[in-house]
Amino acid sequence: MYLVSTFYFSRIIGSRVYSDSGTAIGKIDDLAVDCTSQHPRVVGFALRDGRVLDSTSVDVIKDNGQYVFFCKDVRLIELSGDNILLLARDVQDRQIVDTDGHKVVRVNDLRLAITSSGTCLVAVDVGLEGLLRRLGMAKPIKRFLRTFGGSIPSKLILWDDVATIDSGRPGIKLSKESSKLLTLHPSDVADIIEELDRTSQNSVFASFDEERAADILEEMEPEARANIIESMPESKAADLLEKMPSDEAADILDVLHPDKAEKILREMNRETSEEVRELMEYPEDTVGSVMSTDFLSFSVDYAVGDVFSQLRRLKPESDTINYLYVVDRSERLLATVSLRDLVISDPAVRLSEIMNKDFISVYDDDDIETLNEIVYKYNLLAVPVINKDDFLLGIVVVGDVVDNLLRSKYK
Repeated sequence: MYLVSTFYFSRIIGSRVYSDSGTAIGKIDDLAVDCTSQHPRVVGFALRDGRVLDSTSVDVIKDNGQYVFFCKDVRLIELSGDNILLLARDVQDRQIVDTDGHKVVRVNDLRLAITSSGTCLVAVDVGLEGLLRRLGMAKPIKRFLRTFGGSIPSKLILWDDVATIDSGRPGIKLSKESSKLLTLHPSDVADIIEELDRTSQNSVFASFDEERAADILEEMEPEARANIIESMPESKAADLLEKMPSDEAADILDVLHPDKAEKILREMNRETSEEVRELMEYPEDTVGSVMSTDFLSFSVDYAVGDVFSQLRRLKPESDTINYLYVVDRSERLLATVSLRDLVISDPAVRLSEIMNKDFISVYDDDDIETLNEIVYKYNLLAVPVINKDDFLLGIVVVGDVVDNLLRSKYK
């Protein structure tokens, strides 16, 4: 008989709790933990008769392979507050986000440790062994496999690497302040959200601010993006789409029900709404359907120093400044200027002195295949899009070309 230091949650469910005199007080039905600390601390032992014992009065002992619980002083507590979780009800069998492995997994069992500050939840078991342990089959199967040199795959995830719980009840939400999802690249977060069920997708996505949410939405697959936007009020969806490149917003609205898309467009500011509407009118296989209207253009008499002042003021996205575009007063495209040429030029130099008149462009109604060939042949990071009157309409960045090729490949 000895005091234990660690144990699995599944091994103690149904265990009896005894008083110091040896009288059975009840059977353990669940454990209540306080999630305000880094490692959730057990605050109560929930019994099957509905009572909850104060955890500070309970000792855990292992005797002949069985867990035995002794309650030195029967003190009952009431559970309240959004920070309290019941492990069987709220964590076990739920979806969690493994921020280290960037994936969604299901909790089969939980690992707890007894420390000087109390009993804490330290890890979740998402492997086969955890499931078999709950079924009471882990030990015999491990003994059987051991005779053949085999073993049961084990998979523990430290609680430090758990970001959110699909609890199915109000009150347990992803915290913007503490969530490790905030430290991941938007593409990784998008992958994680796509693995969740639709309700959980909306819950997790709603925890991010608009800037972060827009970045994540750009990385998601079309169906998942549509599900997110469909669930939002039109005004909120409009605010979010306004923070995205116009071509991305058009792609999302294209797959929504026309009535929903129209309501969102009406909520967007007029200029953005008109840009998105124009993009939505292009046939799917044309250059216009993948171009972005987010680009930077200047007149020929601009000085390099003035251009940099504008860039600092506008703070454009990185993929929109690989090239800048020189236009006349009618917004017809005259030339391009690379970011490299800007950087190495004196601030007083005019764009007319460093611009490149020998540039490659495409028409908005060109076939997308033409665009793919040009980007590959000339190794371009972005291509300007013009109409038949040479009016600069937008650009297509290489990332959008790659995305289009991948979508075409896997259709």
